[in-house]
Amino acid sequence: LLLGTGLFFARRQKTTEVYFVAGRNRSPLLAGVSLFAALFTIIAYIGIPGEVVQNGPVLVLGSLCALPFSYFVISRYLIPSFMRLPITSGYELLETRLGRPVRVTASITFICVRLVWMALVIYAASGVLVNVTGCDRRWLPLIAAGIGSIATLYTLAGGIEAVMTTAVLQFGLLLLGAALTIGLITLYAGGVRPWWPDQAPAHWMPQPFFSVDPTIRLTAVGTFISYFISTVCAGGSDQVAIQRYLTTRDAAAARRAVMFGHISVGTVMLSLGFVGAALLGYFTLHPEQLPPGSVLGRAGDGLFPYFLSHGLPTGVSGLVVAGLLTSAVSGVAPGINSIIAVLNQEVIEPLVRRGSTLEGSKVRIARVLSLGIGAIITLGSLAMSQVSGNLVEVSSKTINVFFYPMFSLFFLALFVRFATATGAILGAIYGLTTAIVVGYWDALTGMPRVSFQWIGPTSLLVSLAAGCLFSLVPLKGRSPVVSWTFRIAALIALAFVVARVAALHP
Repeated sequence: LLLGTGLFFARRQKTTEVYFVAGRNRSPLLAGVSLFAALFTIIAYIGIPGEVVQNGPVLVLGSLCALPFSYFVISRYLIPSFMRLPITSGYELLETRLGRPVRVTASITFICVRLVWMALVIYAASGVLVNVTGCDRRWLPLIAAGIGSIATLYTLAGGIEAVMTTAVLQFGLLLLGAALTIGLITLYAGGVRPWWPDQAPAHWMPQPFFSVDPTIRLTAVGTFISYFISTVCAGGSDQVAIQRYLTTRDAAAARRAVMFGHISVGTVMLSLGFVGAALLGYFTLHPEQLPPGSVLGRAGDGLFPYFLSHGLPTGVSGLVVAGLLTSAVSGVAPGINSIIAVLNQEVIEPLVRRGSTLEGSKVRIARVLSLGIGAIITLGSLAMSQVSGNLVEVSSKTINVFFYPMFSLFFLALFVRFATATGAILGAIYGLTTAIVVGYWDALTGMPRVSFQWIGPTSLLVSLAAGCLFSLVPLKGRSPVVSWTFRIAALIALAFVVARVAALHP
């Protein structure tokens, strides 16, 4: 069905305006659901119930509370800037304010984050299919290749229109899987009361309302702050999100798209929170139904897909597992299309300005690039097993570390008048380094692990503070020797601090 959708829209992909932004006439509802599908992948669909089973509902509740605030910031302060000009890539805005180097920096950062994102999605989906079918894990590379190929081919053929249309299918199937799981567990248990938790299980880790101890994995306030920051940073710097805004007619329509996207995220997230509670209750009542060799306190990410394949009636389980794979493919496809949109502006368009490429040829070049990206992310998915933690933690340590410094570039460009290109780029480098150090603190220092919820606040704070401070250094009019000496000195200072942190290893 996905491949057929791609072929259906293929004949309409005559220009890059259609291929990347669907002619700028999509409805806010379609754009909003597509925005949900692009940012809410199988990682969250499997990870949220697993998080509730293993650690409790704090992550879900804190994230839901943050959604109205992130919607307000994105719609009120960011949407007008993106919709003001007829752009294809959000990074074009950076060049008008801070120059070409900042635009290139943001584009490269986005390409990196989306490549990692898509590799993680394929890895998660491959693992799900291995779990639900019971096949040997040696098949995982072949499964990953299959998922990556389908995503690449239908995106290559149908462009953004195919990607957005299939998002509606994904949304429906994901809600169906959650509703069927809750309904059948209620039926099996004889009502809601038997599976509804009346006390915290012994395996749940402490999750206080607030704490400044960075080693506590989750707090309610920390969840609110980290999810708010990550949502705003993704919505204000990720080309996948920006591209959804640009498919609508104007700023008002883009705001409605963001509203529908947030409503979709909230609906599915709340449903998955109930799914996690239902799974916890069901497997507590029937521990013999756990996957072979699994323990309830450590099997969170695997329980939902296992129940979908073994607990649902035959046929229905197949449909829902197909929905999971649709979610995986739909999580990869927007990234491919958005990376090509950025490469179109950074590589293909400069060639056109030299008079070497026609409009039809640009679409063909984009499709060739899609094949290369598909191969890269499929190979990259095989390396994701080396990152520790459940899916929620892994995504924070691999994907989100890029969003915070990338957003700092937009923030400085749009809201800090004295910001300079040197200050913005150095600030982003400092912020990215901070995110990596916090995320992998235990591996670098041998000390107790720092909660992944500290990655966003610390990285964004360092990015903005360093960006503002370095922008105050008067480099304008200085010789290139002085400018580059300052930049190199700033990077050496950063390397020295990181080396000192690594030296803390006992």
